[in-house]
Amino acid sequence: LMSSVRERMELANIPSTFKGVPIAFIVAGQFALAFLGFSGLTLF
Repeated sequence: LMSSVRERMELANIPSTFKGVPIAFIVAGQFALAFLGFSGLTLF
């Protein structure tokens, strides 16, 4: 999943402050929230 998102990010119009590692962390956080939703949102 992450590799396909990285390929799309190369073509996207992303501000220079978010290019590279910052946008990767943002996307990883969104993936984490999505997979947390699959588990039923039980945090503890």
